[in-house]
Amino acid sequence: MVGAVLPAEVRHQTGGKLSKPGSMAAYLLQRLLLLIPTFIGITLICFLVVRLAPGDPAELMAGGGLKGAAGAGLSLQKRSVVEQALAEWRALYGLDKPLHVQYLVWLKNLSRLDFGNSFKDRRPVWEKIRERLPVTIKLNFFSILLVYLVAIPLGIYSATHANTLGDQITTVAAFVLFAVPLVWAATMAIVFICGGDFLYIFPPGGLTSIDYGPEWPLWERIEDQTWHLFLPVVLLSYAGFAGLSRYMRSSMLEVLRQDYVQVARAKGLSERVVILKHVLRNSLIPQVTILAEILPGLIGGSVIIETVFSIPGLGQLGFEAVLARDYPIVLALLTVTALLTLVGILLSDILLAVVDPRIAFGRRGE
Repeated sequence: MVGAVLPAEVRHQTGGKLSKPGSMAAYLLQRLLLLIPTFIGITLICFLVVRLAPGDPAELMAGGGLKGAAGAGLSLQKRSVVEQALAEWRALYGLDKPLHVQYLVWLKNLSRLDFGNSFKDRRPVWEKIRERLPVTIKLNFFSILLVYLVAIPLGIYSATHANTLGDQITTVAAFVLFAVPLVWAATMAIVFICGGDFLYIFPPGGLTSIDYGPEWPLWERIEDQTWHLFLPVVLLSYAGFAGLSRYMRSSMLEVLRQDYVQVARAKGLSERVVILKHVLRNSLIPQVTILAEILPGLIGGSVIIETVFSIPGLGQLGFEAVLARDYPIVLALLTVTALLTLVGILLSDILLAVVDPRIAFGRRGE
């Protein structure tokens, strides 16, 4: 354990004591209470950004351009009818009230987990989210899993073989992948390997085949879904494991230069034990904090992937809602994303204590 190698450093960083369960519980309670005003502030900004964006949902719901027609090619009587219909629609959804009143009403409904009804088809927003949430969770779960399964070993290899040909190749490949825009990569994948103009290796869209059904054997259903998910998951993940592997390499190189690593080697420990027991654990600390940034990044990337590959997830739902000025869906998705981000930050803080027992959640003087 790191604490056994550096007792003086441990005492210095924790004020002479390691974290206690009570201090950790108090820290978690404090962080949970802090989430409330933070969450309210985020929802306020999101609400204002969405409502102040250009575009009139009433006009779009009325057929798009109907308001312009009312001002140009219709008689005065028909113009008044159109204007009255638009005003009634705005009043029905509370869009005629001041912004602060609209926000307070929306926040009150949110406290009851009521996101309202969609402007587009008048279905409950939560029902539409519940239908598509499993798809996005599945896509992002496998993406995060792939990111860490590839990035951690790749970063370890690059750090333990620094400045070799293999390290240089992985470094160049990582920077190239990190620089490739996701929308361009997804489009090129469809053109070249999804039956566009060249090869047909992967399906161009969807989660299952057209004739997919529950009567298929289990292994055939798993194989079919894996075939459809493989390319979207890889495309959603490549920038993540390219960047994370570089973080892992830099962190390990920094830890390898520490004195306690040299002490561990001088004791006669094998290089494998030194790397896995002493270096790796300390090197994982920055990777845990990055987890809070990867989660919202993947959710944002899933908008592109789900739209390009016609995957019925939250990303595609949000993209369609923005085009239609469907405020309830847009606000609901922004709220869910903000909540997941805050929870991800909290989880990363908790995992830091698991990775590094030197972290003290209480006050230093206690």
